[in-house]
Amino acid sequence: MSEQRFLVNSEDELAAVAQQVLAAWPEKRIFLFFGDLGAGKTTFIKRFCQALNVADTVQSPTFAIVNVYVTEGGEEVYHLDLYRMETPQEALDVGLVEYLESGNYCFVEWPERAGFVPEGAVAVYLKSTGEHSREIVVREAAATV
Repeated sequence: MSEQRFLVNSEDELAAVAQQVLAAWPEKRIFLFFGDLGAGKTTFIKRFCQALNVADTVQSPTFAIVNVYVTEGGEEVYHLDLYRMETPQEALDVGLVEYLESGNYCFVEWPERAGFVPEGAVAVYLKSTGEHSREIVVREAAATV
């Protein structure tokens, strides 16, 4: 799959888009979310977790850095927010590589703060186009590792 583009006009539409993205890249486990503050990264990740049957409450890990959720089937899903990372070393210090290499789903907000793009990742770009509308572009990320 080379690229998918979506125009979403409500939060409710995100659930269907998350399911389409997961179906388009069924073997992928690392999803990198790019977008300005307020673009809807966390909200979109909630919909991915919903599609994966995460049993836990999904919330922003801005202060915790990493939230670990568990699906109804007992699998762990990692949600990382690197916004507060000031250097790539800080991202490494919180165990970023271990999470990415776990084989579990990893949803990473502000991945550019890590200083590298892992091989096999899917990049998700969100851009606000209005009060409730977003343009979403999804494509395989170009690894820089």
